[in-house]
Amino acid sequence: MDNRESLDRSSVDIGRNVPVTDGHESYNPNDDYVGAGTLQQTTPNAAENENFEVVDAVLQSDIGISTLLTRLKQSVASAREFAAFLKKRSTLEEEHAQGLKKICKGSHESSRRLDNRQGSYAQHYDEVIGIHDRLADNGVQFALSIHQMHEDLHDLAANIERGRKQWKQTGLSAEKRVQDSEALMEKAKAKYDSLAEDYDRARTGDKQSGRVFGLKGPKSAAQHEEDLHRKMQAADSDYASKVQTAQSQRQELVNTQRPQAVKAILDLINECDAGLTLQLQKYASFNEKLLLSNGLCVSPLKGHHNNSSPRSLRDVVFQIDNAHDLNSYIRSFSVKAGQRSAEVKYQPHPSLGPSNHPTPSDLRSQFDTGHPPNPPGTFPITPFSDNAQVVDTVPNQRSEPDQVPVQNIGDQAYHRSPHQQTLPPSGGAAGPPQLPQPQLAPTLQSQHPTSAAVVSPELTHSELPPLRPVFGVSLEDLLNRDGSAIPLVVYQCLQAVDLFGLDVEGIYRLSGSAMHLSKLRAIFDNDPSQVDFRNPESFFHDVNSVAGLLKQFFRDLPDPLLTHQHFQNFIEAARIDDDVTRRDSLHAIVNSLPDPNYATLRALTLHLHRVQEHSAANRMNAGNLAICFGPTLMGTGSNVADNRWQVKVIETILHNTYQIFDDD
Repeated sequence: MDNRESLDRSSVDIGRNVPVTDGHESYNPNDDYVGAGTLQQTTPNAAENENFEVVDAVLQSDIGISTLLTRLKQSVASAREFAAFLKKRSTLEEEHAQGLKKICKGSHESSRRLDNRQGSYAQHYDEVIGIHDRLADNGVQFALSIHQMHEDLHDLAANIERGRKQWKQTGLSAEKRVQDSEALMEKAKAKYDSLAEDYDRARTGDKQSGRVFGLKGPKSAAQHEEDLHRKMQAADSDYASKVQTAQSQRQELVNTQRPQAVKAILDLINECDAGLTLQLQKYASFNEKLLLSNGLCVSPLKGHHNNSSPRSLRDVVFQIDNAHDLNSYIRSFSVKAGQRSAEVKYQPHPSLGPSNHPTPSDLRSQFDTGHPPNPPGTFPITPFSDNAQVVDTVPNQRSEPDQVPVQNIGDQAYHRSPHQQTLPPSGGAAGPPQLPQPQLAPTLQSQHPTSAAVVSPELTHSELPPLRPVFGVSLEDLLNRDGSAIPLVVYQCLQAVDLFGLDVEGIYRLSGSAMHLSKLRAIFDNDPSQVDFRNPESFFHDVNSVAGLLKQFFRDLPDPLLTHQHFQNFIEAARIDDDVTRRDSLHAIVNSLPDPNYATLRALTLHLHRVQEHSAANRMNAGNLAICFGPTLMGTGSNVADNRWQVKVIETILHNTYQIFDDD
């Protein structure tokens, strides 16, 4: 059995899943579609046998290699197309995930601002943002996975394309050599047939050819016949050699070169198709995993014995208690509400009442009850018995002026002193009793001699004793005393500027009222926990004074915010020309600051970053803010030339806020 018959038999037998017994190994194009290296035992039928015979006939024909090369080119094109799809999909998923994370980051920061709702809404809204953040993480992981699939599939397509070009050159070259040798054989055969016909005519005596002339003159018939016989023998030898050469090359092509090329190209086709199918399966699996992970984030499975499992998005949203949040918010203002005002009653003027002259029946009833009638021209005292009780309470309240309620900071309502109430006369010729006098403004009451017990905040702030001093106290002492890494004065000032000063032109550059600054400082030194700058009335509607108060606090620190210890290190880092190296050097020094200094610097830097984001309105960019805060935060060094480097330190920190500090 020759190699051609062995290949044919092997192809058909393996296609039928029948073991080959002739010892020759051949390639089955259907092996890779069956499973993981195992052949499924199926019962062959006539249709399958005919199908395998047709496939084998095409593969062993002259168009077999070119047909497989075209099919391989289609596989490579499909792999590249799906790789491009994976790349675009990964880009879209990454942009979506990164955008979602950015939104979550901004929403998380804005939800903590005091101008948003607090209570259960803020707590559960943070959980909602956390769920979306986990969804974004799943999207990032999915994008990375399919991007890796794109790279793998692109590399596979490139390798298969190189193999295709190699076997295209090898297989088609062998086919071309056989075709050329057969063309030469046909040409030699045509020449041989022509000479044989001429020789046959010369030998049989055909005279149609006429006389033949040679180089030495006309040839005789015998000479012409001999010459044709010699040429015919040479052509016969050439034709025989061409036939032998064509047969040997054809046999080598059919038995060796073509099967090798067919098997190699089939291997490439199956490898490319299998790789593409594998990536499609992985893509389907990753999509299922993404949807399942997102579904578990939105609605986790409920464990039977585990009550600590995360809640679903629906459960989190339904836990928001609007009524409780509203009541809690209103209760937080109970301290500022003060005492309830007296009940409003209708008191008609005596002149509009009934006649003042008693009737005989009235006199009789009065004498019967034991009460003599009032003299003519007087009014009964009974309707004003309530005012009489007020008269009894006046001496007690004068003796204890400290019991008079004092206005809280930022409240406009005040309590009237009992001395401001006008008491009616007891009756007599003085005329009818008068109604209480209208309530006066605080500034007018302070001028009235009977209103000395009213405490006016504008007159007493500068006289408050420093019970809990803040200015001139180190950050570490404030931390140990108040338990807060960020001093309360810094927190309140940053809050006030965030709420009311971001769009004020020249904020931190323009100074406020010196009188307001002195009063605010006295308030903080008295008891900073009672200050609430969310109400602009608390700082006299002067946000520039608040900005000046913040800078004054940092200037009065015994040790600057950036500390004397690290002063020279900051200056040396500011001298670095490369922006990235300078940023990293400052970052390392900032991380080495004490805990209260680091926390305060972080809060201040994030705040100043928000200020510079509104520079279009407030005209305060990072450079201007650095000029205002450079010497304030670093202190004054011995060398005046260091001032420019102090500004450079603060400006670099502001330009790299989110690289040096997180914004959680």
